[in-house]
Amino acid sequence: MIKLDNISKQNGKQIIFIEASAALQKGEKIGLVGPNGAGKTTLFRMITGEEPPDEGQVSVDRGTSIGYFSQDVGEMSGQSVVSAVMDGAGPVSDLMAEMAVLEADMADPDKADAMDAIIERYGEVQGRFQELDGYSLDGRARDVLAGLGFSAEMMEGDVGALSGGWKMRVALARILLMKPDVLLLDEPSNHLDLESLIWLENFLTNYSGALLMTSHDRAFMNRIVNKIIEIDAGVLTSYSGDYDFYQGQREIADRNQQAQFERQQAMLAKEIAFIERFKARASHAAQVQSRVKKLDKIDRVEPPKRRQTVTFEFRPAPRSGEDIVRIEKVKKAYGSRSIYDGLDFHVRRRERWCILGVNGAGKSTLLKLVTGAAEPDAGSVSRGPSVKLGYFAQHAMDVIDGDMTIFQTLEAAFPQAGQAPLRALAGCFGFSGDDIEKKCRVLSGGEKARLAMALILFDPPNFLVLDEPTNHLDIQTKQMLIEALSNFEGTMLFVSHDRHFLAALSNRVLELTPEGVHAYGGGYSEYVQATGQEAPGLRG
Repeated sequence: MIKLDNISKQNGKQIIFIEASAALQKGEKIGLVGPNGAGKTTLFRMITGEEPPDEGQVSVDRGTSIGYFSQDVGEMSGQSVVSAVMDGAGPVSDLMAEMAVLEADMADPDKADAMDAIIERYGEVQGRFQELDGYSLDGRARDVLAGLGFSAEMMEGDVGALSGGWKMRVALARILLMKPDVLLLDEPSNHLDLESLIWLENFLTNYSGALLMTSHDRAFMNRIVNKIIEIDAGVLTSYSGDYDFYQGQREIADRNQQAQFERQQAMLAKEIAFIERFKARASHAAQVQSRVKKLDKIDRVEPPKRRQTVTFEFRPAPRSGEDIVRIEKVKKAYGSRSIYDGLDFHVRRRERWCILGVNGAGKSTLLKLVTGAAEPDAGSVSRGPSVKLGYFAQHAMDVIDGDMTIFQTLEAAFPQAGQAPLRALAGCFGFSGDDIEKKCRVLSGGEKARLAMALILFDPPNFLVLDEPTNHLDIQTKQMLIEALSNFEGTMLFVSHDRHFLAALSNRVLELTPEGVHAYGGGYSEYVQATGQEAPGLRG
């Protein structure tokens, strides 16, 4: 369906692709992986024709329809959410619009002379509209929006009033409703909660068309893709299987290449030593020349490329008492909507609670009550006297001063720390070399999230409260964070839509449902096993 043949691409001085080749066949579901800046978005743009390769060819089979979801959703306003989604459905929405015009023309007495032609055209358009199942378009649009977490009330509201994250969901719904032959999805799992993520996972698993996607969600990728294409140093390499299989194959390939490299280096050292030893002796001149020529002809084995791996270790946190947080008979409402009515909840030392619940159940509200960012309408919230709190909220990124550099931000927060520890901290969170001199205003969402996390973790709290800490983090940084938090000896309370993160770190689950609050004594994996569901209200 789509073929990339010996493509080369350069942006300024940066070489992105060098004679790279790959293909997407009918029915394939492919995960596109590679480090940040490797060229994943450039590849999507070349497939859609937005950006040509410098050399080589990108060919798409005639008649193949492509739907492309990117993180740049553009301006949306002036119509309802459901109308905005239907407008993006490709030929169906064009036909619907033409039918509306023709219906108006048929009711216009001034166009009586052209009525036969109008009616004939209306019949053609209506026939094609029926072929494309156009009359079910409104219902299908609502089904997709419901799957992505929209209430019936939100569907009728002005799309322009939505936040950026919800507009992303609208843009994604438009592409899914379009049902193209090929879906190109650039980070579709960003901005989704766990329930919407699982719905999307099921949608894509059952999708009959081809799929090429990037995602920072390992579990999501594993459940959907049957092939991986890796971009690394300008080359495209294909692996059959899911993300975990690819990772295993990469490790084996790296070990084999390292062994080949070391064997060749040992052989080269031996030959060079012989040449150096006997190059001045006339009696060995022929042998020396022979070995020099031999070395010139050898194809050198390169060592495996070193992936940048970062590690972060917590300094020991001060020990807390046994009681971390006690919530008693708490009531909380926003306007007429009641969130909690008599909530009781107790967090003890070294417990790691993950909070699950559908949209609007009160997950973030609970974290705000615990941290003091919100006050209960009735009841009490108390923290233990020796509790030292670290709180990562979505707005944590908004309070970072855009005029300061990354290093200045760290230095202002920890003036006694010294340059070396702060540079090491920055490196742990992916800011190395000249990166630390970047102004914070130019940072991406993921970079700001990493900086905000670094600010929380350097001076270790003994109680961590985290609201979607993995949003925008790539798979490698998420894994670093999981490993760091696994060694954290304090207490945790967190919300996340990343199932790998949930399973790795939780030892308690609090489920918020319309019927009430349920606590589970094991972690997320035990919750799934006990309930048969991966999120409240969904069957696994």
